[in-house]
Amino acid sequence: MFSSGQLVFAGFFVVAFISMMIWSYRKDVQHHKIHYKNVGYKVGIACVLIVFVFIILRILIH
Repeated sequence: MFSSGQLVFAGFFVVAFISMMIWSYRKDVQHHKIHYKNVGYKVGIACVLIVFVFIILRILIH
């Protein structure tokens, strides 16, 4: 399905991408603590509410 060169490239790409994401997150973690205090629970509540609304809409439509 894929050639060996494509698989090697995909492997290197995934490793490089994940390592760059980790590096970027660790670099910005102090800024997140300052600028985004108490946002985690608000995002969690918003996600639960959105899922709940979609479930209710699905029940009402059927």
